[in-house]
Amino acid sequence: MNVSYTKNQQFFSSKRVDGGVASRQFAETYQSIRQHSINLTVSLSVEDMAVQSMPEASPIKWHLAQTTWFFEKYLLARFVKDYLPFHPAFTMLFNPSSGMNLPRGQRSVITRPTLTLVRTYRTHVDNAVMALIKNMPDEAYPILELGLQREQQTQELMLTDIKHLLGSNPFHPTYINKPLAPAEKVATLKMLELRGGQADIGHPGLTFCFENELPKHRVFLNPFAIADRKITNGEYLAFINAGGYSETRWWLEEGAEWRQREHIKAPLYWRMIDDIWHEYTLHGLMPLDLNRPVCHVSYFEAEAFARFSGARLPTEFEWEFAANSIIPELPGLPGLPTLTDAPVDANKQMEELILHPKGASSATGLKQFFTDTWEWTSSSYAPYPAVKLKNDAAVDHYERQMVNQYVLRGGSVATPPAHSRITYRNFYPTQTRWQFTGIRLARSII
Repeated sequence: MNVSYTKNQQFFSSKRVDGGVASRQFAETYQSIRQHSINLTVSLSVEDMAVQSMPEASPIKWHLAQTTWFFEKYLLARFVKDYLPFHPAFTMLFNPSSGMNLPRGQRSVITRPTLTLVRTYRTHVDNAVMALIKNMPDEAYPILELGLQREQQTQELMLTDIKHLLGSNPFHPTYINKPLAPAEKVATLKMLELRGGQADIGHPGLTFCFENELPKHRVFLNPFAIADRKITNGEYLAFINAGGYSETRWWLEEGAEWRQREHIKAPLYWRMIDDIWHEYTLHGLMPLDLNRPVCHVSYFEAEAFARFSGARLPTEFEWEFAANSIIPELPGLPGLPTLTDAPVDANKQMEELILHPKGASSATGLKQFFTDTWEWTSSSYAPYPAVKLKNDAAVDHYERQMVNQYVLRGGSVATPPAHSRITYRNFYPTQTRWQFTGIRLARSII
């Protein structure tokens, strides 16, 4: 992950004020974001936090340590004179890019350090960062913000990894003990036509963004139609009942092979119990709500459903154009919340947490772009034109991951609000289902 340092240095410098007001606000924001990660673990046992349910996931203990390692490695070691690492082995152990650490799928075997020691590590680093913030040089602010942005990304991964872990358990344990109200009955899906033409794509770069959102550039779009909402469980169930998972004609060749090899017959957390479909959620196991958006489907499943429906998935540029056409005031544009704004209360954030897609409102027009689920697009993950690749050891390079993945847009119930912006580009391999992934349809207009 990368960020345009020059612009952010100018931005942060302009926000600093006399009397330490900005420093106090940065400190409060740092504490709030870091505390939210801890709050997400309150209902978990020590055993829950030490294991991983599949190679793509990571133990929660690992997440807590790895985000802490980033602050120690790239903030404290760089800007605190004579800083001594908490433990010399942690630099190797929790560096995801290190060639010396265990493969991702084997992180469960790291039984030491213990969870207690990892929590002590977090406290140690947090205290040092808080001390640094009181008199931090301008060039450190972009690293601080990048670390906090990464921590928030990790919070979403924590929730999806927790759901996969608990959802794999035959006891179907509840993560958050909060009942869910039934979804509002959805109106018939409508395809809304957009004229296309020249479209500005990408982040303007005046506030924080990741490098894969840059540079802002112009594309040409042919006229197209896009669904006014996401596909529901009920609509996806019709695909299943029509034999959609056994009809090879709907599937990409690789998707059909994946479906047969993995015995895929429904979205990831659907369970047939006594001839009734149920869905595992972080709020517990419950009967399938036909009005909620279908969730936890792969690119293969989304693409097959689109073919079945006589439609296709939107390109990421069509998606961004459609989102910009109705909600230009959403994050991704200058002047919106940043690290310098008032922090969110971490405890209140937990109290208000709902971790299952709610469903479309009764409002007319395009909706649901930044709620409920990420939306698969038909766009392969690739750099934007004229992107300037960087070589900075402090970041994971997006360009190294730009192969065999597809772009998702929007955001989900697990996405931090500041990350639900028009230009944000998520990306995963075609078989990915453990993220909160859903479907919006599109059609070409000829």
